Amino acid sequence: MKNSEDKWLGKWISSDFAEVSKEPEFSLADMFGGKKAPVPKPVAERLHAPIVFKKIFNIAKTINSAKLAITAQGLYQAYLNGQKIGEAIFTPDYTQYQEYLLYQTYDIKDLLVSGQNVLTVVVADGWYAGRIAVSGESCQFGDRLALLADLTVEYEDHSFLKIGTDKSFTVGTGKWRYADVVIGEKQDLRIKNELATNTPFAKRAEVIDADYERLAPQFGPLVKRMQTLTVKKIWQEENKLVVDFGQVITGRIRLTATFKKDVDIKIEHTEALDQNGHFFKNIIGRNKDQEDHVIGNGMLATFEPDFTYHGFRYIRITGLEQADIQDLTAIVIFSDMKRTGEISTSNRQINRLLQNIKWSQQGNMLSIPTDCPQRERAGWTGDMQVFAPASTFYYNAENLIRRWLKNVRIDQQKNGEIIDYSPAPASFYQSTLDFKGSLSSAGWGDAIIMVPWTLYQRYGHKEVLTENYAAMKKWHNYSVKSAAGHKSGIDCYIWDTTFHYGDWMLPSMMIGDPNPMKSAEATKDVVATAFLAHSSDLLAKISNVLGENGDQYTVYSNKVKQAFAEKFVKEGRLTSDYQGCYVLALAFDMISDTNTRKKLLSRLVALIHNNHDCLDTGFLSVPYLLDVLVDNGETDLARKVFLQNKCPSWLYEVDHGATTIWESWAGIQPDGKTGTFSFNHYAMGCVLDWFIRKVVGLKEVKPGFKEVEIKPQIKGVVDDFQMKYLSENGLFTIKLLNGKYEFTIPEGCKAIVYLPDAAGFLKKYPEAKNQNTGISVKPGTYQWEY
Repeated sequence: MKNSEDKWLGKWISSDFAEVSKEPEFSLADMFGGKKAPVPKPVAERLHAPIVFKKIFNIAKTINSAKLAITAQGLYQAYLNGQKIGEAIFTPDYTQYQEYLLYQTYDIKDLLVSGQNVLTVVVADGWYAGRIAVSGESCQFGDRLALLADLTVEYEDHSFLKIGTDKSFTVGTGKWRYADVVIGEKQDLRIKNELATNTPFAKRAEVIDADYERLAPQFGPLVKRMQTLTVKKIWQEENKLVVDFGQVITGRIRLTATFKKDVDIKIEHTEALDQNGHFFKNIIGRNKDQEDHVIGNGMLATFEPDFTYHGFRYIRITGLEQADIQDLTAIVIFSDMKRTGEISTSNRQINRLLQNIKWSQQGNMLSIPTDCPQRERAGWTGDMQVFAPASTFYYNAENLIRRWLKNVRIDQQKNGEIIDYSPAPASFYQSTLDFKGSLSSAGWGDAIIMVPWTLYQRYGHKEVLTENYAAMKKWHNYSVKSAAGHKSGIDCYIWDTTFHYGDWMLPSMMIGDPNPMKSAEATKDVVATAFLAHSSDLLAKISNVLGENGDQYTVYSNKVKQAFAEKFVKEGRLTSDYQGCYVLALAFDMISDTNTRKKLLSRLVALIHNNHDCLDTGFLSVPYLLDVLVDNGETDLARKVFLQNKCPSWLYEVDHGATTIWESWAGIQPDGKTGTFSFNHYAMGCVLDWFIRKVVGLKEVKPGFKEVEIKPQIKGVVDDFQMKYLSENGLFTIKLLNGKYEFTIPEGCKAIVYLPDAAGFLKKYPEAKNQNTGISVKPGTYQWEY
């Protein structure tokens, strides 16, 4: 590991024109309080050109091997003799740069030539210095771009050529007028491409003081171009071209056209049209432009931004005629995770929903797990906690999430708080305190316990528990102290001492006149206390897995549950009389008395019926709603809620053209009005996990799917389905076709099967063993009439 200055030949280099301009402060309290952001100067005046470093060197002998180790303060793209090095983009990945900065190592042997060679590296603002804060501030990890690299060539005679970044590198600029990861990028095609020329820039690089100890080798998947989409439709609005790619994505466009000389062509991005089918910017806010520019040189050329990405389905082009376009595609970008799951059904709407979940996962796993890929692009702990179980199906997301969890641990406060999102930009702290008075929230901070537990269950690697265990205990200690405050008696176990997001964004409080803070105030104490008990239960289990005594956490959880019952249950109802509060109370076993549980279930069922058999669960309770109904005998209602197409529901979104999961169930209102919401939030795609476990019937019993449960529990959702899942221990397949349910258990695994006709199955497969908990089967393929 190259994590000290003596392990690098190269020095950190920069330039006097590598400083990034700072935006005026504009806090969350200002933003939500209705204050207007400071009027900015034009983008071109505020943003500077990416810096280009160049080194010319000679290869004199036959090469045996050649490597480049490289990182930057900012995003970099490296070239040898004009050829890009590696397929990865958006390097280095998004981390808590002040304490954790990744470097990448590339094999560059095939890019070198005998004689003169040119190494060029372009560094742009990126997440390090760009406008990444929720309210649009810049310079969140630093205000000076810089480069560090070592190039090592071993010749066949075992001699070496070693080049490190130093004052011999020259610095200049290129075709990039500016490049901001959120605002967008502007390229000037009239500027000569200097990437491969053997002419050095006039100015020398400067060696600067910067930290080496924060450096670590690449861990987890790199961001890459993963797919291309073609144009589905193109039309004209007021001398502007509007293009539909047919799918909301995270990425950018690649445009080949004859760009008129000196004409500034503008490309705007959006995820939705207005109710009249016209271009509509669904994302608003300071520095949320999502706008690229290219200045033409009068020739046929290809434009693709290098240092920005957008969330979009539609683009609007100003300054270009359709006849000038030769080719136009959308480039889908996300971290290169291994594909592990496939599923399709006989129901077209459900297939679309399942695909929407996959697209939202792709779009929100670009370097870190984000809430959305256009407005905030932040690693919200709550979003990841809610989606974590579903995130393990389509892709192996383990190392991407583990890398993110390291950022979460770095950002953990001395008092144990797990802050709302990580990596945390500099403006997060004071801005968040001004907005809500605390840096954390129940259900969000609990991600430090719940997400590693999910990864351990799904992948079977105990390391994820070990590396997060200390942070889990610190968070739990903070939660216990925060709940207790200066109170006494059972009140010490009620977490009502600070602000929590609660069951955020209850649909009934978001339709018509959206007010998510109203849902927080209505539910926060009940929800926070429920999560306090649930995380305590999980921490007891985790302690036991790691060989630690978890009894103290179980004892504490029981006290919280007792206090919950006494404080929040009145005459068979909860004091916060909302669907989600009942769901969490039942899902987390907050109530031990059987009669009281029945009353709470009856009230939940009544609330759903009163809401026209639609859900009204918020952010934290949605993952448990359908499980609670099925597990408590309300299977018909669970089916009805899942298949519901009135607003709010999953299929309502599908019926209104969704190609990803929406932030708000009513992103497009029943009257057709399009809201200024994100149309790519993966959190509510958590229903995928329920579908796999309860409809398809696959659930891990032992970590890593070493032992599984085959137990479909709800019929009538779809007639047929086919599922494949590549676990850490092999490929599971399950299909329902023409009434026959067939499943395959891979070698080295076993399954417990639950069937209505156990006798018939045992007769067909006599080697299976009937147990009290189900039928035990060995690896192989099995089938029965469903």
